[in-house]
Amino acid sequence: MKYVIALGSNLGDRLEILKSAIDSIKLISHVEEVSSFYETDPVGGPEQPDYFNAVLIANSDTEPEEMLKNLQAIENSAGRTREVRWGARTLDLDIVIAGDLVMNSETLTLPHPRAHERAFVLQPWVEIEPDAQIPGKGSAHVLLESLEEQE
Repeated sequence: MKYVIALGSNLGDRLEILKSAIDSIKLISHVEEVSSFYETDPVGGPEQPDYFNAVLIANSDTEPEEMLKNLQAIENSAGRTREVRWGARTLDLDIVIAGDLVMNSETLTLPHPRAHERAFVLQPWVEIEPDAQIPGKGSAHVLLESLEEQE
């Protein structure tokens, strides 16, 4: 199954944390593409440092719920804590899409419910997959252009 995973970090050595996370993801899936790193302003939540963000495309036979557990283990190993909603974090890993799957379970919603509203996800994704599609939302490129027009 094709996975698009968004990565973010705004605490500690952000670039090293993201590079280490990518290496860890390579141990649990076949990583096909990794975007450039983008420095971005935090969105929502309390005042906090800027982020480095990236997106990668991977393939894995792992089911989405199990992939989520694996990604959370990688976050935890990077010292991720979850005290403040949308607060600063050493590492944030989100499944943006898992194939064309649309689901809403207690622990996972696919596609990611806010990815279509976030330039820090769409821009790096479009960089590595210009024809990217979000199931039920459409072209990531068109969605990104719409966000840029609103600024």
